[in-house]
Amino acid sequence: MDNVDALKEQAGIAACEFVKSGMKVGLGTGSTVKFTVIELGRMIKEDGLEIVGVPTSLATQKLANKVGIPLVELSDVNGLDIVIDGADEFDPQFQLIKGGGAALLREKIVAQESSSMVVVADKRKKVETLGAFPLPIEITPFAYNSTIRKISSILDCRVNCRMSGDNPVITDNGNYIADAHCGPKITDPKSTESEILKVAGVVQVGLFNDMCDVIILAEDGGISTLVRQDGRIVL
Repeated sequence: MDNVDALKEQAGIAACEFVKSGMKVGLGTGSTVKFTVIELGRMIKEDGLEIVGVPTSLATQKLANKVGIPLVELSDVNGLDIVIDGADEFDPQFQLIKGGGAALLREKIVAQESSSMVVVADKRKKVETLGAFPLPIEITPFAYNSTIRKISSILDCRVNCRMSGDNPVITDNGNYIADAHCGPKITDPKSTESEILKVAGVVQVGLFNDMCDVIILAEDGGISTLVRQDGRIVL
């Protein structure tokens, strides 16, 4: 395990401190939060932690089953206590870009049903202005090129359909992912999200605004905890 992966593991495990017995927990997707899922499984087996989880992707569902986390359907519970997830970028206002793993729709549904959100990330994800990471946008397969052209016109940047070999990447919901290469210039992520959502053919946008409360950040010097001043979690 290299240094980056070791720091990711530390951050993923640190996020588990926010999980208590009796909670309904959203289980995110990605290379950092997988360590959270593994640790929660250990806590259930060894420490007697009692929780139920809602996975945000089929990959997380598979991992949660493997480590022994009881799972429920989101529609069968009245909201979640917390979701722990990763991010592709975050800015000083705790606004996020997510969707690099093509799970943004499920991640966003779970996030909006959660009473709090903890994000685990490494230092490479910390930016002053969002957009260096291409903005993922989930779109319908029907007339997807037309949708992509419209998004490109709105954002005034190159937008491409994410591919796997010669074929478009298919999300867990049967949709495609458009990646918008905005560059680091998304200074008003709320407005950007609103404008993109007006496009017929757009299912959801990988901007997670006013959702994140705490960021567990893995840096060279170790793990730090960043808390949004007006967030829903108070340490």
